[in-house]
Amino acid sequence: MKWKGRRQSSNVEDRRGSSTGGKVAVGGGIIGLIFLAIQLFSGGDISETLQQLENLAPATSESRELTAEEIELGDFTETVLADTEDVWNKIFAENNMNYQEPGMVLFTNEVQTACGGASSASGPFYCPSDQKVYMDLGFFEELRTRFGAQGGDFAIAYVIAHEVGHHVQTLLGTSGKVRQLQQGKSQAAANELSVGLELQADFYAGLWAHYNKEYLEQGDIQEAMSAASAVGDDAIQKRTSGRVVPDAFTHGTSKQRMDWFMRGYNSGDIRQGNTFDRLLN
Repeated sequence: MKWKGRRQSSNVEDRRGSSTGGKVAVGGGIIGLIFLAIQLFSGGDISETLQQLENLAPATSESRELTAEEIELGDFTETVLADTEDVWNKIFAENNMNYQEPGMVLFTNEVQTACGGASSASGPFYCPSDQKVYMDLGFFEELRTRFGAQGGDFAIAYVIAHEVGHHVQTLLGTSGKVRQLQQGKSQAAANELSVGLELQADFYAGLWAHYNKEYLEQGDIQEAMSAASAVGDDAIQKRTSGRVVPDAFTHGTSKQRMDWFMRGYNSGDIRQGNTFDRLLN
């Protein structure tokens, strides 16, 4: 991705190299999902799993200087967030709405949020209570080495755009409607609604990429596809438990995630992103 020398967002807070402590909040993070899957598919007790996740967060951490590579990676994420700001400001304005830009927090090991404390075990996530995206950039090395993703800077860009997609869903009221619909539903039905929410965030990530084609380089879309495939529910379940349980899906299959990203990328039309009426198989 061509990013150097371009505008960087002023909405990024870099907390890497320091620790805020706190209890772990298990939310939509993919590493947390993977850890939970290992326990749930092997018959483990959820309360014990949550305690194990909490223990993943170190109690203290020494402050340190960031390396040149870490600083450059931070600059890259600021550019990507700026790109999402430009795209969503444009799309919202075209639909007679005002876009409220989210914040983004870079952290290492653990972080405090308005949604509670979280550790790197949660993976990247969005907190609607403070409208911020939280990123432990070490997640992407884990994604590459343990889960077979191709890696590359556009894999990071895809995940940032996906989490910003959840912010868009918050602003549009989609997330709130889904949470209401999930009440009183069976676990399988509630999970299906969660899948719709996650696939729509993938669609929004593809929509963002559509509007940034001038900055894409050869192989970028393949990097996004590789990351999307690696975090499909079926791929995670196969790797962690050796079997696939569709009723337990919360994010969609690898194929669904790739398909919805590409639908956004190819169409560039936000009206094509209704993942709740028609989930791709």
